[in-house]
Amino acid sequence: MSTPDVFHHRFPAEDDFGYAQAIRSGALIHVSGQLAFDAAGAFAHADDFPAQLRRTHVNLDRVLDHYGATRNQVVSQTLYVVDLRHHATEMADGNRAYFGTHHPASTAVGVAELTFPGQLVEISAVVDLGLPA
Repeated sequence: MSTPDVFHHRFPAEDDFGYAQAIRSGALIHVSGQLAFDAAGAFAHADDFPAQLRRTHVNLDRVLDHYGATRNQVVSQTLYVVDLRHHATEMADGNRAYFGTHHPASTAVGVAELTFPGQLVEISAVVDLGLPA
């Protein structure tokens, strides 16, 4: 039996909660919810939706880089957003800025709260390495 290809940011939360940031299954990569952790693993930008979204995308890029993938290979994403109606325009603007002309399947889910105080967004994704980069 082969060892799965997993990716970790090496943040304490990964051990605390017992999860990987991503795991590869064939040509698909299943990406756990990414959020606004800084390089040291501390939650950043509490209550600042645009800054959290940008930092979350930086962390998603780190996962993609590990697998040699690009944003164009993201086939679906799910965004979990506190106060979705309030942040809908910022979410759409950030999504367009991140993906450009690529349009993955996307679901936005309004939630009452997320894990960290002041956390406003979390994004999970599926990536298909079989698609052109």
